[in-house]
Amino acid sequence: MTITPPPGGFRGPVKRSITIAGHQTSISLEPLFWELLEAAAAARALPLSALVAAIDHARIQAEAPPNLASALRTWLVGQGEGGEHCP
Repeated sequence: MTITPPPGGFRGPVKRSITIAGHQTSISLEPLFWELLEAAAAARALPLSALVAAIDHARIQAEAPPNLASALRTWLVGQGEGGEHCP
C-alpha cells in the first residue's frame, strides 16, 4: 500500500487570531482546517468569527469540553459524515 501526501503536501498548524464574544484568542489549525472552516462560514453566510463563536458555545456545553482547536476539527470532520451538514 502506498500513501501519498495530500494536495499541497503535509503542512503544520498556522496560528491565527480571532475575536469570539468580544475576546481576542489565538487558534492553531492546519491550513486545510482553516480552508474548510472558511468554506463552512461562507456556506452559512456567516463571518468566520461568528461560526467559531457558535462552535465554541456548543463546545462549552459539553460535560468535558475539549480545547477550541480540537472542537473545531471535530466539528468539521463531523460535517462531512451526514452529507446534509457539509460546508
